[in-house]
Amino acid sequence: MFKVQTLNNISNKGLERLPDSDFETGADIKNPDAILLRSYKMHDMEIPESLLAVGRAGAGVNNIPVDKMSARGIPVFNAPGANANAVKELVVAGLLLACRNICPAWEYSRSLEGKDDVINKAVEAGKKNYAGFELPGRTLGVVGLGAIGRSVANIALQLGMKVVGYDPGLTVEGAWQLSAAVNKATSVDDLLRQVDFITFHVPLIDATKNIINTESLGLMRDGVTILNFARNGIVDDEAVMQGLETGKVHAYVCDFPNNLIKDHPRVIALPHLGASTREAEENCAIMVANQVMDYLLNGNIRNSVNFPEVIAPRESDYRMVIANANVPNMLGQISTAMANAKLNIHDMVNRSQGELAYTVVDVDSAIPDTVKDEVSAIDGVTMVRII
Repeated sequence: MFKVQTLNNISNKGLERLPDSDFETGADIKNPDAILLRSYKMHDMEIPESLLAVGRAGAGVNNIPVDKMSARGIPVFNAPGANANAVKELVVAGLLLACRNICPAWEYSRSLEGKDDVINKAVEAGKKNYAGFELPGRTLGVVGLGAIGRSVANIALQLGMKVVGYDPGLTVEGAWQLSAAVNKATSVDDLLRQVDFITFHVPLIDATKNIINTESLGLMRDGVTILNFARNGIVDDEAVMQGLETGKVHAYVCDFPNNLIKDHPRVIALPHLGASTREAEENCAIMVANQVMDYLLNGNIRNSVNFPEVIAPRESDYRMVIANANVPNMLGQISTAMANAKLNIHDMVNRSQGELAYTVVDVDSAIPDTVKDEVSAIDGVTMVRII
């Protein structure tokens, strides 16, 4: 029986994927084998010695001490793409709200007083102050072409926009899902010079912190609209506020309000609504629950942010999985430990990702604990499990 602790409310649609026959779930679980969470910050919590896996029901993992998990051989799973449609729809809404000045126009209408004929006259007199522009023919820059960025780029084309994208880590599989009409920028600066709108779909790391700042704004066209539904910190709010005052920035639409920006008439700051739909929460929970379940029951790794993908069909009833440093002769030492115990290796799969590697070994007979102990003692091995 595996024990799964939930640090946030996880959709029942996801928890239902964990059968009661094999899993016990709850917020008060002690000594969990796995943790499922959404936005709970794990950095300051004491990590249980029993922990084998962490599942984030979402894409970003800034709230999880990934390096600490890696050092202990604990894969961190996420749910890339499960909330892509929700974020895409909000980006489209942000584009339309900004170009048609809908929020300030709505506030103007709400402020009108008097009888209907007085209001009607005020409407006709005031509407010229909120005239906007249309999207077709305008250029949208998309920084980050993962599942969300690709969805945004593709639908922007359908709205009649030109699209320029930038992502140095774009995979071949990702490129197949991206319209050929998306122009590829050679750098962020190259993209900035071409666009009327820009949207970000990247994690917050050193390379993405304050991508939009005073210097980068200087490269952009006057009247640009900036959208940030990715991470707080990607945009320098002070630089954008200066840009709003000078006319460099037409509007700023984001998911991260603060006292500096929230009251500006051309800022639309939402309360982190990017993935806040019932469908997105359910999709993320289902996806990450399936991944954690497959890892605990079979040792397979899919959509881990710190370990390589390893999907190995079971070739026997006896399996050992090992997390280790990606160094020479690791497989030789593991094989020697198996041979010393007269275990016949039926199949072995090894994959690496950076400094980490993961090995799945299927053998023809039961694996004694002495073999687990011998493999665990190999320098560089951080986790061994017999499944």
